[in-house]
Amino acid sequence: MNNLPQPIKALLQQGTVIPAHPLALNAERKLDERRQRALTRYYLDSGAGGIAVGVHTTQFEIRHAAFNLLRPVLQLAAEEVKNASLNRPFLKIAGIVGPTDQALREAEMAVELGYDLGLLSNGGLNELSEAELIKRTEKVAEIIPVFGFYLQPAVGGKVLSFDFWKDFAEIPNVQAIKMAPFNRYQTLDVVRAVCHSARYRDIALYTGNDDNIIADLLTTYRFDIGGENREKQIVGGLLGHWAVWTRKAVELLEEIKKIRQQGESVPAEMLSRNIAVTDTNAAFFDAANQFKGCIAGIHEVLRRQGLLEGTWCLNPEEQMSAGQADEIDRVYQQYPELNDDAFVKSHLEKWLQ
Repeated sequence: MNNLPQPIKALLQQGTVIPAHPLALNAERKLDERRQRALTRYYLDSGAGGIAVGVHTTQFEIRHAAFNLLRPVLQLAAEEVKNASLNRPFLKIAGIVGPTDQALREAEMAVELGYDLGLLSNGGLNELSEAELIKRTEKVAEIIPVFGFYLQPAVGGKVLSFDFWKDFAEIPNVQAIKMAPFNRYQTLDVVRAVCHSARYRDIALYTGNDDNIIADLLTTYRFDIGGENREKQIVGGLLGHWAVWTRKAVELLEEIKKIRQQGESVPAEMLSRNIAVTDTNAAFFDAANQFKGCIAGIHEVLRRQGLLEGTWCLNPEEQMSAGQADEIDRVYQQYPELNDDAFVKSHLEKWLQ
């Protein structure tokens, strides 16, 4: 079993900012290696604590035989992290998808390329029972430490029971869970299930609920489990939303950690900021159109900043919805304090070298 090094495990447990890494393409929809590397450099210099590569935001089509981009994209990110010569731990997380055989191959590739964890998606596997999904996870966990993933049904996930997550938490090499059902009840199921597990202290919880980021990070969950009071916090985020305006996300999490450490009441201003962040996310993720433009919307923000050349996706039909650019204009104007355009501008030439 491939175990986590202690500095990596400590960082995962204390909570950090993990952007879901986009895919940089040129006008011919070919990999733009220069800008792909620039994105990784952006996240490193922003102070993020990790990156997740080969995930939904990186476009699942990278695995298609016509493109065959999974290995190259994972390798580029790993090279940039290595070249950065950081004097701090940094989480390299590889997206893992598909039926068991495919998931095992992807896990082996991730380990070969030096990744620390595999973000294991159940997306597209609706025909599998919960017991079969647990067995698949156990097999992957024998190869690489697992970062669980509750994917929202709107983009290919399925509703999973409390009992599933309770069993999931008992798998020895499950190290963290990203909760992204965009649903309060289902998020609560995961936290409560983990608290019922004997491993509840070992598993780090991360928000993937891009529609409720700040509230997730400020909430302490408490449950009476057999007479024992167990508490759990969502310590960080692995988010597509944090693929943009990342420097501000790092500052935000630092501010939230100070509030949690002080143990005082949550400032009302933070709750208002939660709504501002959710409003910007609605524009970026195209919530008005069932998230159809979510990847292109992220690309549009990065394009405006100069990090990407365009909003192209591997699937030509994956593009911004009508009116989405206007919505991005609106949130830029309404919440100027949330963007990191000045930070990007001051570093862009270096990142694009």
